[in-house]
Amino acid sequence: MSSLNSSGGFRSRTKRGAAADKQDGTPKRESGQRREGHREGHRPPHNNTRNNPQRTKPERNNNTHHRPRRSSVDPARVVALEVLRRVSEDDAYANLVLPGLLKEEGVRGRDAAFATEVTYGTLRHLGVLDEIIQDCSTRDIFRLDDGVLDALRLGVYQLLYTRVSPHAAVDTTVTLVEEQCSPRGKGFANAVMRAVSKHPLEWWLDRLQPQGEIAAIAFKESHPTWIAESFAKALGIGELAEALKADSERPQVHLVARPGEITAEELALITGGEVGQYSPYAVRLSEGAPKDLDVIREGLAGVQDEGSQLIARALVEGAVEGEDQGRWLDLCAGPGGKTALIASLARIDQAHVDAVEISEHRAKLVRQATTNVQDVCDVHIADGRNPGLNPGYDRVLVDAPCSGLGSLRRRPEARWRKRESDIAELTSLQRELLESAVKLTRPGGLIIYSTCSPDLRETRGVVDWAISNLGVEELNAHILVPNMESVGSYPSVQMWPHRHGTDAMFFAALRLPATSSDQG
Repeated sequence: MSSLNSSGGFRSRTKRGAAADKQDGTPKRESGQRREGHREGHRPPHNNTRNNPQRTKPERNNNTHHRPRRSSVDPARVVALEVLRRVSEDDAYANLVLPGLLKEEGVRGRDAAFATEVTYGTLRHLGVLDEIIQDCSTRDIFRLDDGVLDALRLGVYQLLYTRVSPHAAVDTTVTLVEEQCSPRGKGFANAVMRAVSKHPLEWWLDRLQPQGEIAAIAFKESHPTWIAESFAKALGIGELAEALKADSERPQVHLVARPGEITAEELALITGGEVGQYSPYAVRLSEGAPKDLDVIREGLAGVQDEGSQLIARALVEGAVEGEDQGRWLDLCAGPGGKTALIASLARIDQAHVDAVEISEHRAKLVRQATTNVQDVCDVHIADGRNPGLNPGYDRVLVDAPCSGLGSLRRRPEARWRKRESDIAELTSLQRELLESAVKLTRPGGLIIYSTCSPDLRETRGVVDWAISNLGVEELNAHILVPNMESVGSYPSVQMWPHRHGTDAMFFAALRLPATSSDQG
């Protein structure tokens, strides 16, 4: 039995001893024979020092890492392996690296689709793949030669999660190890792959399933246990498997039609997409490269999750006490998607938006996103906790930095990089930003607090703290998403991929009472 530890990594079951140090490259038993014990201690499901500070990152072979060697294996698999290596060794993001490598290597069409599928699929299921590989291995898999583990991950994913024939998966993996990673690892890779190929995925999941209901669901759906526990607290265990499964499905592309420029109906006709279900500006595409669309390049539309659109719209549609003077603020603006939509609506309402971003690079992205509405939007490089702006804003958005647990489906490797220990630091920052927003908001003004995380510590925990300590009152945010059901039992709104097809975004509507004497 395996057990998922609280930090997100899997505990290894490898029984340490002389047999584990054999160098002949063959499994020490027939696959399926259970071990009698397990090795205690953290074994990360990711091959880098970020997940395992005790492990020294292997020396990189620059001849193979920056550009793949010539290979007898098809270019799609070669590219997939190179992306996995850059993710594991350099903490790169697959969705940023893969498109460039596909272009460099001339991989197109069905081959590009295959490379994308096996790359992203491998990264999503890293934890399960590592457990299976370790179960068939004579060695600690995190001491393998450079790149061998990534090649095995890629091969085992093909064996268990795709329709690739076992012969093709084994043969190409062994060849990749020999040509791209380590010639001496050829026999080891062959032994592991053949051991894995003897049984289907369900057999392996049953064999390695950890104890505990949540841990077992997390393992089957390829998530660290702590993330599954976080989701269960917010959602309940009844929908947990469905919610985690949605994280491993490829999300639709969501477009936003810029108000005053183009309607969602017109955008849908141009792109061949479907009008969104909840946001009046949303269009959903089943596939495609939206950045290549003329309407995107011309700034008439943008790429933005429908849930994100709803949060921006809530800031504009929510009720304020007293007259709206048209002073609106986005306190954490980068990379600018919400800012651009708010500014488009501000132009229609003859309002003005101040956008604050602490990072110069992200501030540049905000300016790029708001190019068509820069007459009503000023971007300030400043710390949102003390931006140096004059108070008195009618509407303030605090789209706070968060764990990002609500958008795991968009970055396949993200679930294995995040650490629960980061949340305490994030909630402290979230509280400070919300306190700053209260000081900047006029009495009777509206504050929208949002995160792309369903973790209760980042959502209700921060909101409840603000109600108790900052003198704000919570409004019913459900009326701001009138077509959306099942958004939670609190006055705030919690969206879910498996329920709404959006990222798991959260927002609450807060107001500083007009009678408050606490306005700073």
